[in-house]
Amino acid sequence: MSLSKTLPQPALPAPVGRRWPIAPHLTRWLVIGVTVLVVLLPLAMIAYQSLLSAPFFMPNPQVSLDAYRFVFEDPDFWFALKNSLLIASGMVLIAVPLGALLAFLMVRTDLPGRRWIEPLLLTPIFVSAVVLALGYVVAAGPSGLYTIWWRQAFGQEWWDVYSIGGIAVIAGLTHVPHVYLYASAALRNLGSDVEEAARIAGASPLRVARDVSLPMVMPSILFAGVLIFFLGFEVFGLPLVLGDPNGYLVLTTYMYKLASKLGIPSYHLMAVVAVLIVLVTFPLVLLQRRLLRSANKYISIKGKGGRQVPLRLGGWRWIAIAVVLLWLFLTVLVPVSGIVMRSFVSQWGEGISLIDAFTLQHYRDVFDQDNLVRAIVNTLGIGVIGGALAVACYTAISFAGHRRNDWATKLMDYLVLVPRAVPGLLAGLAFLWVFLFVPGLKEWRNSMFAIWIAYTVIWLAYGQRVVQSALMQVGPDLEEAARTVGATASQVSRHVTLPLVRFGLLSSWLLVFLIFEREYSTGVYLLSPGTEVIGALLVSMWASGATDLVAALSVINIVMVGLGLAVALRFGVKLHD
Repeated sequence: MSLSKTLPQPALPAPVGRRWPIAPHLTRWLVIGVTVLVVLLPLAMIAYQSLLSAPFFMPNPQVSLDAYRFVFEDPDFWFALKNSLLIASGMVLIAVPLGALLAFLMVRTDLPGRRWIEPLLLTPIFVSAVVLALGYVVAAGPSGLYTIWWRQAFGQEWWDVYSIGGIAVIAGLTHVPHVYLYASAALRNLGSDVEEAARIAGASPLRVARDVSLPMVMPSILFAGVLIFFLGFEVFGLPLVLGDPNGYLVLTTYMYKLASKLGIPSYHLMAVVAVLIVLVTFPLVLLQRRLLRSANKYISIKGKGGRQVPLRLGGWRWIAIAVVLLWLFLTVLVPVSGIVMRSFVSQWGEGISLIDAFTLQHYRDVFDQDNLVRAIVNTLGIGVIGGALAVACYTAISFAGHRRNDWATKLMDYLVLVPRAVPGLLAGLAFLWVFLFVPGLKEWRNSMFAIWIAYTVIWLAYGQRVVQSALMQVGPDLEEAARTVGATASQVSRHVTLPLVRFGLLSSWLLVFLIFEREYSTGVYLLSPGTEVIGALLVSMWASGATDLVAALSVINIVMVGLGLAVALRFGVKLHD
């Protein structure tokens, strides 16, 4: 993921004699040590708390397995686990075939309008899941705007967004872009000769996709399928908003509600659920790594130097356009338009004219409340300033293993995967405990630093990937040339590698900005007066029933993300690998 610009060749540093000072090596080990600490300390806190008979703050907690026994004997846990499995499986069944099909249509065919369609396809990645969930409630819920219009035109609606099936379908549709990204990246590495041969032999575009193109990138599709199944265990916003009215729990919402299970913050019970979720998700992350390595062998399957000729859809064009537009309507237009319309009306329901109910009062109320204004400012700050600092950290970690193959580099490769297995809600909880109970850190608990460090760690794997994508574009010959004339490792990094990847780092910053703007679950437990961010605030406001303010604040968040996405596209950021 980088900026598509022609990079100038930097001047090599002047010969300084071949020397390898100790400082760069100390810096490398310092970076590795800090990374190990910030990644493993929160997990260690979770594991330790799960083995106590009471929360940290209780007097004389004993080492015990009582918390595990309580959770395993709680019927709600098994109910939540079953629902998580159902939702994760449903997400795979919906997102994988649809994402692979959209990737084929966008990358391998002459589908019209592909340049402006792709940013729309990726919209659900950059819009907060809790915002999408709220959008579906006000658009397609029992009293939703689209539901009312459907009843007026066709009678009783046939869907129920508050059911497990409804949650699985919505989650599957909104996770299609994850499959699309990996499948499209793999398809771009294939030549089109075999596809052309299949078309000459009379195969339809659908059969070419099913029997030729997609089987050739099956490891990437399997990788995406494992990712979707893994993400099914960490979904929080959708089941919280859509499942709560009918009492449907998943593992994340079960853990969230354990906070008051015994009448006090049940940290030891929450820690048990956190450990169990990580035990499920981390093996899936390792499986992803294995599948990704297998996917690389397909890069060499090219014909005539990787020549790509778009496959002509012919009469299938209109069906392809209908599939794309239907997905965009259900996944983007319905929730976004629903939340936007809700933010501009004082009330809605059967027989109510939206024009007569039009109002701007909700937005006035947002800007009249100091905590909501702070949330907007803090969210922008965490994206702009926090995103830049996070990219600096990701770059330092990337350089610690750049062009190396020792045991420390291999350790870091696995270490950056650990936060990926931890849902944002669990990461926020873990960092809450770190700031509460590690000596010297309590004063940082109610600061934006707590939010920033949690965001930075939870998105470590993603940040590493976008920065390493930029570093991989620098051929080793330039760095070797600098070393040949006597440059030290630090001089090579400062004078050769960094200047060459500066546009890639800008691209990484813009992408991390978008991710930080839409993040919500990580800040739920870190939310405090003065550290409000929009995503976490939406969760607490929805629970209190402040629908009007939630709708207006959601639209503001969408606008912020939309402007960030527009700037990223204007600077040429590639949203695909």
